[in-house]
Amino acid sequence: MLDYFHDIKLSSDEECPVYFLRNTAFTKLHKALYDSKQTSIGISFPNYKTKLGDVIRLHGDKVSLQALQQTNWLGGLSGYCEMSDILPVPEKVEGYRTVSRIQQNLTNAKLKRLIKRNSISGDEAKKYKAKMLASGLDNPYMELQSASTGEQYRIYIAFGDFQDKSVEGKFNHFGLSKTATIPWF
Repeated sequence: MLDYFHDIKLSSDEECPVYFLRNTAFTKLHKALYDSKQTSIGISFPNYKTKLGDVIRLHGDKVSLQALQQTNWLGGLSGYCEMSDILPVPEKVEGYRTVSRIQQNLTNAKLKRLIKRNSISGDEAKKYKAKMLASGLDNPYMELQSASTGEQYRIYIAFGDFQDKSVEGKFNHFGLSKTATIPWF
C-alpha cells in the first residue's frame, strides 16, 4: 500500500541543470529498484507541468522506502539533492493516477534491425523514417544510460487521468505502472 512518500528535490545550478540531475537520479533509482527486485515503490513528479520538474517523489510503504533509503542509492549525487523524511501521504489528495512508460513503435533501433536483416528496402527505409518522425511522441521524457551497453535511451512518461480510488498493483523497476495508481498531491 502506498501510504508513505519520500521527496527528492533536485538542486540544479549552471554546471548541473535539472534535466541532467533528474536523468542521473532516475538512472540510479532504476538500478537500485532492479538490484533489489523492488516492485512496491512507485514514482511521481509533483511539479510536472509540461516538463517533469525538479522533484522526484517515491511512493510506497514505510519499510520499503526505508530499505531503499538505506542502500544510499544516490551516492555522490546526494549533494545535489534535498531529501525529505519518509512521511505519511496526506489524508486529502487530488486523486489517484497512473504514471507509466509509453513507447514509440517506430524507432531507429528497430529500423537498424530491419536493415541488418535485409527485411526492408532503401525506399521502405525512407518511408519508415518519415513515418517515425511524423508520429513522434511529445510526452515528457528522461534520457537514461544503460548499465549493460552504456548507450543512452529515452523513457517517455504518460500520466493517467485522475481517479477517485486507488488501484493496487506492482510497479516495474522504473517505479512505473500502467495499472497501479499513486496518490497525487
